[in-house]
Amino acid sequence: MSKQALPVVDLNAVACCSPIAVRPMDVDQAAVVAPMFKALGDPIRLRLMSMIASVPEICVCDLTPAFDLSGPTISHHLKVLREAGLVDSERRGTWVWYRAKPEAFRQLGALLEISATPASGGTA
Repeated sequence: MSKQALPVVDLNAVACCSPIAVRPMDVDQAAVVAPMFKALGDPIRLRLMSMIASVPEICVCDLTPAFDLSGPTISHHLKVLREAGLVDSERRGTWVWYRAKPEAFRQLGALLEISATPASGGTA
């Protein structure tokens, strides 16, 4: 896996995107959204995201025991989710608490909406 740093996603830039069923994304829009999908493309991160999104907030101390991974590895995966704009975190004492960013998932959901009809033209 690449050690390349992921940029923090600007969710306002994602809001500009029409559903992909309406019109193709341009290069800049795809560059904004791709880190979110990349972050969710890992089974560990997808499972972490599911655990975080299923409650209002969760402590890292409750996430770590659910995996057969070291604490630093879990922290890395959480950092990727945070940098992709999918979760917020807040340090309280020695623990970090995580919560899903509903606006990120609303935007991803709108992007993936397939019930929308194309604005013009069709295929033969």
